[in-house]
Amino acid sequence: MDRELLRRHLERIREMGISELFYSPTSPEDKRAMSPSERERIEEGKRAPQGPAVSEAESDHPLDEINRVIRSCTRCKLSEGRMNAVPGEGDYNARLVFVGEAPGAEEDRLGKPFVGRAGKLLDRMIDALGLKRNQVFIGNVLKCRPPDNRDPEPDEVEACSPYLDQQLDIIDPLVIVALGKFSAQYLTGSTLAIGKLRGQEIKRGNAVIIPTYHTAACLRFPDYKKPVWEDLRKALQIIRERERKS
Repeated sequence: MDRELLRRHLERIREMGISELFYSPTSPEDKRAMSPSERERIEEGKRAPQGPAVSEAESDHPLDEINRVIRSCTRCKLSEGRMNAVPGEGDYNARLVFVGEAPGAEEDRLGKPFVGRAGKLLDRMIDALGLKRNQVFIGNVLKCRPPDNRDPEPDEVEACSPYLDQQLDIIDPLVIVALGKFSAQYLTGSTLAIGKLRGQEIKRGNAVIIPTYHTAACLRFPDYKKPVWEDLRKALQIIRERERKS
């Protein structure tokens, strides 16, 4: 990357409220300083295939089976107005999982999570961490869009949340970033507002939950970008510490 491209890239990151970046070691000296588990993780990423060998429709992976069930689900009234259910996507062995509230208009149209403006912001933050979108898993508590993006209703959460529970049990991540009030409250079992939950590290099985503001809220309130970035850095630090100990 030449100096001008690098300058523009750093300016875009600064506009997001990000003032610090993680350095991903690539020199032989840096790699020798890494723990064995970190070196192994990098080599696994190099050996990983660029795409699935079989389509979701042909796969017998438990997550693909859940995806097929979700796409045809009629457990609640949201199925009546959807264009597409949105099961979630990403690395089925992800150390880091992001969970939002529910699909929006673009997600409903495309059947993919976090592809609207809030999703683009999340993508840039993931990239700034030194990761790619396909190295994490991204999903929502609800798999269908509520009308006019209204808040999820209790019966909808009750009907849909078992899918998320199954996905998290299978992926078994080290850290789950709960984006927004409904995700954080569901995953932690708390009724506290997101502003009070944020900053806590809450255990859920083998994972640590990091509650933070939704990236959609960051678009409405730009001051939220800095605390969200701090929370994502914390999530990556927890993962690195746990991998070093393993």
